[in-house]
Amino acid sequence: MSLANTLSSVPLFTGLQPDQLERIARIAVDRPVDRGQMLFFERGEAEGFYIVAEGKVKIFRSAPDGREAVLHIYGVGESFGEVPMFMGGRFPASAAAVEKGKVIFLPRAELARLIREDATLAMNMLASLSGKLREFAGKIEALTLQEIPQRLSAYLLDLSEREGDADAVELDMAKGLLASFLGATRETLSRALSRMAEQNFIEVKGRTIRLLDRAGLEDLASGEVRL
Repeated sequence: MSLANTLSSVPLFTGLQPDQLERIARIAVDRPVDRGQMLFFERGEAEGFYIVAEGKVKIFRSAPDGREAVLHIYGVGESFGEVPMFMGGRFPASAAAVEKGKVIFLPRAELARLIREDATLAMNMLASLSGKLREFAGKIEALTLQEIPQRLSAYLLDLSEREGDADAVELDMAKGLLASFLGATRETLSRALSRMAEQNFIEVKGRTIRLLDRAGLEDLASGEVRL
């Protein structure tokens, strides 16, 4: 698949014409990454932004004691780092590859030139960034107000929806990483899974989770029911 075709599947560039995608592809840089490889560090200068072409990338912040708070996990076709790049500032968090894969890097200076030449690019990106801001606002609210079983239930339901409302889902990340993503310790996540299994909301077999009581999970996710 050509780089332009890859870019056409990225929400940030939805609706662009083939010639516009070709112009963006010409300034894009393919970068293979290994598991654990850093893409940028917190407070580093945002000289461009990234798109995940293969694998997964985590955005995280590190505490002085070494603990890691995962803010987001990005998969294939998702972009990250746009806001600080457009603001001409620094990255508010760090990014690292969760697994071996590939990212596409779009440099700020060249992209700014394309936007000056074609305002359609700016309008597309503005719509996508607005959606991301709503997504992050929801994540902050969840971490602030919701308990772990509530966050976990919402995550499992979302994962099921992404897989076509499947009754059984495969965790798309290791449990340690999932715990950090949900703002919990691994032990707290394990206890939540065990309690949900004991009450027949789910069945756990390794990384495979069977949703036994979808309505109950929806009540847990909404906060109407507590464990």
